Amino acid sequence: MGNIVAIVGRPNVGKSTLFNRMVKSRQAIVEETAGVTRDRHYGASDWNGKHFSLIDTGGYVLGSDDVFEDEIRKQVALAIDEADAIIFLVDAREGLHPLDQEVAVLLRQSKKNVILVANKVDHTEWIVQSHEFYSLGLGEVYTISAINGSGTGDMLDELVKNFPLEAEDEEETDIPKFAVVGRPNVGKSSLINALLGHERNIVTDVAGTTRDSIHSRYNAFGMDFILIDTAGLRKKGKIYENIEFYSVLRSIRSIEECDVVLLMIDAQGGMEAQDLNILHLAEKNRKGVVIVVNKWDLVEKQTNTHLEFEKLILERIAPFTDVPIVFTSVVSKQRIFKALELANEVCQNKRRQIPTSQLNELLLPIIQNSPPPATTRGQYVKIKYVTQLKTSSPQFVFFCNYPREVKENYKRFLENKLRENFQFRGVPVQLYFRQK
Repeated sequence: MGNIVAIVGRPNVGKSTLFNRMVKSRQAIVEETAGVTRDRHYGASDWNGKHFSLIDTGGYVLGSDDVFEDEIRKQVALAIDEADAIIFLVDAREGLHPLDQEVAVLLRQSKKNVILVANKVDHTEWIVQSHEFYSLGLGEVYTISAINGSGTGDMLDELVKNFPLEAEDEEETDIPKFAVVGRPNVGKSSLINALLGHERNIVTDVAGTTRDSIHSRYNAFGMDFILIDTAGLRKKGKIYENIEFYSVLRSIRSIEECDVVLLMIDAQGGMEAQDLNILHLAEKNRKGVVIVVNKWDLVEKQTNTHLEFEKLILERIAPFTDVPIVFTSVVSKQRIFKALELANEVCQNKRRQIPTSQLNELLLPIIQNSPPPATTRGQYVKIKYVTQLKTSSPQFVFFCNYPREVKENYKRFLENKLRENFQFRGVPVQLYFRQK
């Protein structure tokens, strides 16, 4: 179960700078895909082996350049509702502001784990000045400079103190977990009801799940898995005018909990920016993906409409195109079991381990025939040995003499060869290059 951390505070106190600093180290490793949208306000981060999702609430609220008091209240309400911990950012140079006091009142009432952080402290004189924030009654004031990173270590130590370590999460069973995610009104609930509704007795609700998602054990037709349903759980109050954002938050949580993401898109709308965001998030979290195109019955058909549609989707999601796509109509229950079969298959692909001898027998001759291009200094990159790591998703290490010189397009070539020869459909594959 991933932890969600939200950053709240007035405009211009440095929320985005802090957000970027906290996700950068992690994204530098995973975020090499081109065309990932730049306006992401949520990302993955980790500190001392504890992973969490980070949300910059400021990026979501409309008109956040002006100090709209109720916009900030919305941000705070959202964070209180959704996050496990909250970083409340204030500006040490501007000092205490009436809005800070208002936010503090809401946070004190919330009983949430709140870390009070005074930003823009890059000089000792500002440390003294930041002491006035103790009057907000939120305990310790952590002083940082988001721009150069000073002080962030202590703050992060405090933040993740009570987060579980990854290993504790792994104890759960080997039963695959599938999550249905997508934009609002695309048919997620209908799909879940179609699967679970007809024979509610084959479904058992798993005890001890969070208020945020219902885990149902599905055991029928030779399949056994847990379905994570985060749809329609809380009545949308006034704060959720921005339903898109709200649904993204929901998706983040389900993506972190599952093995395979069933990403539902609307056949009439096609693959939209929001869907791509969710796809990239699943890929970054190394989850399996099946794309479910719903409401296919409403689309005017020519002879090969679905092939054209599939081609359009694959163009949008490139370079991660080795993904199964299924066309469904939840209303008429058309091909919804096909979607489950694909999710099952993807889950097996995600757990696939290739013996080292087999990898080397296959890949080394291919590498010999098409070696990596020589470096600008005329050195030759020699890859000597390949092995798969024992991780929950496919990750391979290539040992070579100049690991830094292996270019992106050659990495893609190797990934394609792995995909051609071993079944990894629907699963992100990670390649690392290390010195022998």
